[in-house]
Order: sequence, then C-alpha cells, then structure tokens
Amino acid sequence: MPKYVNPFTDIGFKIIFGQPASKELLITLLNELLSGEHHIEELYFLDKEDHAENINDKGIIYDLYCRTDSGEYIIVEMQNRWHSHFLDRTLYYVCRAVSRQTELPPPEEFLPTESGDENVPLIVCEPAATYGKRYKLNTVYGIFLMNFKEKGLKEKFRTDTVIADRETGETVNPHFRQIYLQFPYFTKELEECETLSDKLIYALKNMNDWNRMPDALKEQVFKHLAQLAAVANLSEADRIAYDKALDRFYVSRIVEEDEKRAVLEEGMKEGIKKGIEEGMKEGMKEGMKEGKKEGKKEKQIEIALQMKKDGVPVANIEKYTGLSAKIINSL
Repeated sequence: MPKYVNPFTDIGFKIIFGQPASKELLITLLNELLSGEHHIEELYFLDKEDHAENINDKGIIYDLYCRTDSGEYIIVEMQNRWHSHFLDRTLYYVCRAVSRQTELPPPEEFLPTESGDENVPLIVCEPAATYGKRYKLNTVYGIFLMNFKEKGLKEKFRTDTVIADRETGETVNPHFRQIYLQFPYFTKELEECETLSDKLIYALKNMNDWNRMPDALKEQVFKHLAQLAAVANLSEADRIAYDKALDRFYVSRIVEEDEKRAVLEEGMKEGIKKGIEEGMKEGMKEGMKEGKKEGKKEKQIEIALQMKKDGVPVANIEKYTGLSAKIINSL
C-alpha cells in the first residue's frame, strides 16, 4: 500500500482538499492557479449538492464548491477518466453556479389597494438601474483537474477559457471562467519545476508512488500535504471509503486499457483488411499489366514467325515487331 492517498480517486481528492483542515492547502493551490488574476484570503465551503428542481433534472454534486471572502464562487472537479460530452458537462456545472446567483427573487413591493388589503402585490414599473441590479454577478471559476487527454482541447497542460470577442480576443464578460488542467501533458521533472504551482502539480501527479516527500519540496505547504494525504492518518471511516474508491479507480483503469486494446485491435484488423484489399488490387493491376505485356510479346512472336516463313528479311521483322534479331533468329 502506498504511503499517500491517490488524489485521482474521488475520496482521495476530497481527503486532501475537501475537509476543513485542507482549507489552507486549497487556498494555496487556487492562488497559484489564479496568480496575477485574483488572490484569495479566505475560503468558505458551500453545500456541494445542487438539488434538482424537477423530476427531469438530475441535479449536481460538485467535488468542491466554495466561495471566497470577496464573493467569487469556485468549483473544483477531479475527473479520473474520459467520458463523452465532458466539456458540455463542465459548461453546465459553471452555468448552474452562475444561475443560482439570480434565483432569489427581488423583494415584492406591496402597496395598499382601494379595499385596504395590504397583502395584494402591486406590479410597478421598476427603474432601469434597480432592475439591472438583480443580474449583477460574482465571478464563477470552474477548475477541472483531468487525469486524461480531452480531444476537444489543445494538446497542452493548461487551457483557460473566457467569454471573449472572437475577432479581438478581448474579454467581454469576466464573470465566467474555466480552467482545464490535463495532467498527462504535464511532463516536467522535479528539477524543472521552478514555481510553487509546478511543484504542487508535480506532487499531485506523482505522490501516490512516493514513500516520502522529496527533499526538494521544502515549502511548508508540502509538509501539510504529507500530513493530510498520509494513509496512516486516515480515520477508520475514511480508510474504508478510500479502499473502495481505490478499487473503483483500478477497475476504471482496467476498463480503460481494455477499451484502448479493443480500439487498437479493431484498427489492426481494419488495417490488415485494407492492406489485403489494396494488395489484391495492386496485384491484379500488376497482373493485368504483366498479362498485357506477355500477350503483346506473344503476338509479336506470332507475327515474326509468319513474316519469317514469308521470307521477310530479319531487319524488316525487327522494324515491324520490335523484337531483337537474336530472338527472331531463335524462332
């Protein structure tokens, strides 16, 4: 059993980042990812479950759902393996968090009616400035840690998306942000990791194979990470949940490898089939070509024999058949 939990399991990720003791570590990771854009001083964990509003709505359970001290909302998702429409799912997650900000209706204005009933709402014309305030949004960040390659993204580790002008690239609305981190594209060795951000990503990618934290990771945050992620420090309930999550992780890996193998085998079969078909086509083409050549030569010999019987000089037979004098004389 490795010393540290695997952060690519759902329980392992939540043990490292999703408990009250993890808050400082999570803030450090988020500040590194948002460096130069936003700095978080405090973070509050929110209810991870977005309940369905009707029977056709499945609702959402986020891995982590937080709010910063300055009002931004942050969704953090760890996805171990690829599934179809993953990018659509991430879009939906962020959109749900955006829409939740406007779900509470503005206070109703009650004015007395002629009958004196003060509980009958009166619809009034709301000033434009007041009306617009109900749509004021705080920024929602969707941060997606992915242990797979997504075909819909460029072949690189980090992809940042914003709502921007297609022509100029300038941001139109800053309140909708998505950050995709494709771990298979993070290929740096420890000695190449110069920033704290790189070191954190390197640790998350490799810590499941370590018996201790490397000496090069001297920052205090890695001591905290080692304490949180140590399997020996898990409660009995967390250990049972983690063991089950680990089983699911390995099963998913086996399924993924089987799917890759099946695709590869199918590709090989198709390639062999195509190769045989192409070979047969080429063979037939060459055969016909050779056949035509042989047929032409046989015809030339037949004509040469007839001309020779008729006493035509060898030089003339050469001229009209294209055969050499040596072949003509051997007939």
